[in-house]
Amino acid sequence: MALNLEKIANDCQIENDEYDPAAVNQLEREYSAEDLIIVYGYLLQHSKKSNSTAHLIKCLDRLRDPAGLDILMDVVLLKRHFAELAKNDSSFVNIRVLAIKALSNLKDTRAVSGLLTCLNNKRENYKVRLSAADALGKIGDRYAVIPLIDVVCDKEEKSSYVQESAVVALGMLGDQRAVDSLVSILETKKGLIDKFTFLKERVIEAIGKLNFSNDRVIKALKNSLMDESPQIRINAIEALMNSEHEQSFALIKSMLNDENEEVVQNAVIALYNLSDVEILNEIIEGEYSHAAKEQAQLIKDEYEDEEEHDM
Repeated sequence: MALNLEKIANDCQIENDEYDPAAVNQLEREYSAEDLIIVYGYLLQHSKKSNSTAHLIKCLDRLRDPAGLDILMDVVLLKRHFAELAKNDSSFVNIRVLAIKALSNLKDTRAVSGLLTCLNNKRENYKVRLSAADALGKIGDRYAVIPLIDVVCDKEEKSSYVQESAVVALGMLGDQRAVDSLVSILETKKGLIDKFTFLKERVIEAIGKLNFSNDRVIKALKNSLMDESPQIRINAIEALMNSEHEQSFALIKSMLNDENEEVVQNAVIALYNLSDVEILNEIIEGEYSHAAKEQAQLIKDEYEDEEEHDM
């Protein structure tokens, strides 16, 4: 039976102030997923309010059907009547972010071009750009690698938040082409704190997700172990642990007497992950900080409890 889209729109009161989300939710019980894509698309095209647009995007997102990509992209790029909605409602940016998240859930590479348009537009709202970078990482298309690197390396980029999101996306993509650019950031921002601290944290996290055996990377991580930020030192420890580089164990071990207790705890955990219970005994019996000994004993006690439980 053919869909009576006009009647459905009237029943849901899509074009007036009495929009009925309950009536829209009821549609899930009455129509197939294939029909719902058509229905939601039609309703979105006729939606005159931000609340109805947001609700319909959530409904469309639940279906996770690539057939909804075009209308979601129209929302993001402010095509059709969505430009007018955005002009009259400053909060519409949050609806665009909602649509971008829905696109990322589709993991459809056809969305990449539009998302790059948002990311590369410096006049665009930063929330939209952040979401676009995140979505590009989740979609996983390697075509986005070079544009993301360009954002990360752009010295005229005013938003460190956007650069952080681009770095995170590169980590998700896991492409080796990003390594040199990421390491360059650690080298050029060395010793710089405040607004660059979070960027360096994200860079080290991203490097940790890449498979590398690059001496230049190891040198950058070694320098990061001496960074003023404890969180950067922790991230460097984790990246070294994941690297499987021959120098990693010794570099991490050098952090057992760090002035920050949390850094020391993470170093002990990393050493245990790279080795076995013997390293715990060495720490407990050796000349290391109290925090290191305490963390080693805690892990050893848990290990022994598990051993007894398995017997």
